[in-house]
Amino acid sequence: MHIDIFLDNPIVREYKTHLSLERGLSANTRDAYLEDLSKLLSFLKEAGINCEDATQEHLNDFLIELGEMTDKHGKKLTARSRARIISGIKSFYGFLYMTDVIKENPTSLIGVPKFLQKLPDVLSVEDIDKLVNTIDLSHPQGHRNKAIIEVLYSCGLRVSELVNLQISNIFFNEEYISVFGKGKKQRLVPISQNAIKHIRLWMEDRNLLSIKKGNEDYLFLNRRGAKLSRVMVFTMIKQYAEQAGLNTEKISPHTFRHSFATHLLEGGANLRAIQEMLGHESITTTEIYTHTDMSRLRSEIQQFHPRNRKRRD
Repeated sequence: MHIDIFLDNPIVREYKTHLSLERGLSANTRDAYLEDLSKLLSFLKEAGINCEDATQEHLNDFLIELGEMTDKHGKKLTARSRARIISGIKSFYGFLYMTDVIKENPTSLIGVPKFLQKLPDVLSVEDIDKLVNTIDLSHPQGHRNKAIIEVLYSCGLRVSELVNLQISNIFFNEEYISVFGKGKKQRLVPISQNAIKHIRLWMEDRNLLSIKKGNEDYLFLNRRGAKLSRVMVFTMIKQYAEQAGLNTEKISPHTFRHSFATHLLEGGANLRAIQEMLGHESITTTEIYTHTDMSRLRSEIQQFHPRNRKRRD
């Protein structure tokens, strides 16, 4: 059941406003929270229970049913999906408790299930070079596409941040860019000289375009002079990955963001600095890259530590 049918409830409307204004969530993230919440609200509606009257017992009954729910493809919800839904429900009731709608929080004793966290796919520096070297710079969009990949990898941007990057937010001399991330939160991110070089080359081609009104400040444009779409960036990267002989199923614009963070960590960068550059609200989100690094270190130890080598006679 879709969340829209519950928005006549003032409590749900206030929670929606709280997610946008007080927590600063993007529209997509906010809607994902509400869509997950709609599963509980649908369950309570069928049982004839108002959300503010739900007890821990009611929520336990929902959790049992949650274990049997399926996604839009008819498959059972994964542990990750169930954990996300439970986390969203705890957020909702935390809000109700904070605003005195309820006197006791029925989710206070409900934990979020543990699950194995999937480590992000990361490209090696060699793979990134291989992909970049497939770009034909004689092609009309060649310099643009090379600049896109260099910016993704140099700055660790989300694809939405990339397509919305504006020329007025690039400080060439200072080698910084100003990025507006989730919840329109601004952060400053250093940009490499190599990325700047390819941006300048692209700007020469960009100046030859007939730019559509309202798109004058966007850095990356299509050949019709309009802002690039996320889909176009995804498609372009998949094509270059295929030409480079890389596994296209594991490569997307986000792969460069993961590679950016992992390579910084491997090079000795501070985790807090990486958190700021990625625009993560919580350090725990950034900590997944420590697991990636630990996997690499474990492999190195197994290969090179004297206690793991076979003894030579």
